[in-house]
Amino acid sequence: MTIVLCTWGSFIEGGTEEALTVARKLGVSLGAELHWLVLGGAASEAPGLAATHGVASLDVISDPALAGFQPDALVEALVQYCGQVKPTTILFNQTVAARLIAPRVAGRLGAAVVMNACAVAARDGGLGVTAPAFGGDTNVVYRLAAPVSVVSIVTTTVVAEPAAQSSSPAQRSITVDLSGVKERFRVVSSPKAEGPRLEDAEIIVSGGRGLGSAQNYDLVKQLADALGGMWGGSRAIVDDGWIDSSRQVGLTGKITRPGLYLAAGISGAGQHMAGCSAAKTIVAINKDKDASIYRYARYGIVADCLEVLPELIKAART
Repeated sequence: MTIVLCTWGSFIEGGTEEALTVARKLGVSLGAELHWLVLGGAASEAPGLAATHGVASLDVISDPALAGFQPDALVEALVQYCGQVKPTTILFNQTVAARLIAPRVAGRLGAAVVMNACAVAARDGGLGVTAPAFGGDTNVVYRLAAPVSVVSIVTTTVVAEPAAQSSSPAQRSITVDLSGVKERFRVVSSPKAEGPRLEDAEIIVSGGRGLGSAQNYDLVKQLADALGGMWGGSRAIVDDGWIDSSRQVGLTGKITRPGLYLAAGISGAGQHMAGCSAAKTIVAINKDKDASIYRYARYGIVADCLEVLPELIKAART
């Protein structure tokens, strides 16, 4: 049995060490060998991490066709690699890009696939994969008994742990033929987030439609700045054009795990809470005392957030 964690890009993304931790523990429980496949420039950073996390083999694919993010070429490279190595479990650190790539790889391989996984373990001769269901209102465990399984892991609920004993992984250069691949789509515009990532923030202030208008969202930004945190929001206000999608918290946005998550004018739908329910402390401001978010909040203020936020900003600045 072979487990492969797939990584690509010009650098090692956040969450990779956590994904390596999950992959190593799964390998131990299944008695499987752990391979780490790295495509692109990130390979230069990988050897040290591979040794720290007990990787048996560090496999590298370097090809000019993989420069930047080329989805068709990337999928083809992963499929060819799997044809050579024949892994039984293929893991991804769930990022925006992985949401696009992992299901396509599974489709090409005829493999079972689970996205948004928060845990994976050996179960009944196969895999037991825990993931949110019904819009994030509950978790379910999927039993995967297929010959090949693809699992994309949300790593914000995982704590990175180095292996008890470091390894000396073999390093292999894998050759693939991408000469026949032509990208079918070209991205002409995409959101760009500069500076710290929302996923890594210790304090997040988020706003929703309860703010009333895009102009009122400035109060969320002011409070976030006063607290030394970052600002985000629900999908509803992203769809309305108030903020960029790079600031969206939720099942289809960023999965966060801050120490403090303050939600202003957010009802607490399951899709949104899937992105912030791992916060250590959730504070909710909503004038609807029956809002779903109060089921998750440690502290709640039943009031109009447009009246409360200016007072919190004053308090935070003093």
